[in-house]
Amino acid sequence: MKNFISLFVFICLAFQIKVVYADYALLQKNNCLACHYIDKRKYGPKLNEVALRYANDTNAKEKLAKKIKSGGSGVWGEDIMPPQPHVSNEDAIALAKYILSLK
Repeated sequence: MKNFISLFVFICLAFQIKVVYADYALLQKNNCLACHYIDKRKYGPKLNEVALRYANDTNAKEKLAKKIKSGGSGVWGEDIMPPQPHVSNEDAIALAKYILSLK
């Protein structure tokens, strides 16, 4: 009976928590691949290069999420990242986590 109650509580909590996982499909959905590839240079830096650059930065997830939403320039030379205001805050964080996992 105790296992049943634990399972019931777990299931109830699972439906209360909204978890966003980033993967390649989220890159596609938000049109990130228009300028970035994971392991090849297109217009912007390779995403695995981004992951390596920020690997030791404890605030990297927040920095990248902000950069995704607001854009920026100067970090990768002449490259300019246009703002992506259509990306939700939740997706921006999920994308940042995913990008950081690519190192």
